[in-house]
Amino acid sequence: MIGAVALPVIRRRLRVRPAAVLAGAALAPASAAVLWPRARARVAIICALQMYVYLAAYKMPNDDAAALEARVHVDYPVRADRLLGLGELPTVRLQRALHPDGYFRSYEKVLVWAHWVWFATPHATLTYLYFRDRDRFGRAAVLTYAVFDLGVVAYWLAPTAPPWYASTRGRESGEPVVVRRLMVEYGESFWRNGWAPLYSVFGGNPLAAMPSLHMATSAMAALLLAESGPGAGVVGGGYAALLGFALVYLGEHYVVDLLGGIALTLTVRRLEPLARGPLGTLGRAVERLGRFANEPRIAS
Repeated sequence: MIGAVALPVIRRRLRVRPAAVLAGAALAPASAAVLWPRARARVAIICALQMYVYLAAYKMPNDDAAALEARVHVDYPVRADRLLGLGELPTVRLQRALHPDGYFRSYEKVLVWAHWVWFATPHATLTYLYFRDRDRFGRAAVLTYAVFDLGVVAYWLAPTAPPWYASTRGRESGEPVVVRRLMVEYGESFWRNGWAPLYSVFGGNPLAAMPSLHMATSAMAALLLAESGPGAGVVGGGYAALLGFALVYLGEHYVVDLLGGIALTLTVRRLEPLARGPLGTLGRAVERLGRFANEPRIAS
C-alpha cells in the first residue's frame, strides 16, 4: 500500500508512464480495504485514498503543460454558451450587470465562498450520511466517487478550457473572449500572501472544465441527501443551485460545462442498476480477503 501511495509522488523522478502510475495508485484504497481492520477509521482511510488517487489523475495531464495546451478545446464551449446566452456569453452578461466597477459586494463574496466550500461538500455529504443514515452510506460513496472518476477520464480524453482561460489565452473565431476571474481577484485580496500556496494545492490542472465536477458532485450530493430526508435535500439542492450560479458568474465554468456535469450525474445514476451486480461481487470478495487478512493466527 505504501508503494501505491508513493507512486504519484515519485512518478517524475522515475519517469513512470501515467497508465502505470494510475494502475498502481488505484491499488491503495483496495489495499486499505483488505488490510485495515474493520473500524470507523477504515472508512475514512479508504475514502481519503480514493480522493488521493483522483487528485493524482486530475493533476497528471498538466505534467506537460505545453502538450496539454496543444490538445485543449477552447472554441466549442464558447459557441455553445453564446447560443445559450442568445448571442453573448452568460458570464459576460452577468459580470457586466453585477460587477461593473470592480468593487466586491457582499453577495459576490458569498458566491466566492460557495465555490471554495465545494472542496469539502461531497465529503461532508458522505460524512452526514455515515453518521445519520448509515444504510445509505456505502451506495452513496460508490456513486459519488464514480462521478469523480468518470469525470477525470473526460479530462484526459478531451481537455477543455474554462472561460477565464479562454479570456487570457484563447480566441474563438478571432474574437476575444472577455471574462474576469473574480474568484482569483477576491482570493488575492482576501488571502494576500497565503493565496499563491493555497491555490497551488487546488489548481493543479487549469484545463479540466468539461464536465464540471463542481456541478456533477454537488448535484449527486443533492440527490443523495434528498433520498435521506426532505430537509437535507433542500439544503443540498439549494447549495447546488447557488454553486451553479457562482461558477458561471465568477468565470470558472460555462453553462454548458454545468449541463455536462448534470448529465454525468444522471448517467451514473442510470447505470447504477447495471453496475450493482459486479460491484457487489467485488465488494464481497474484498470483504472476504479482509476477514482472512485480519483474522487472528494461532502460532504453531
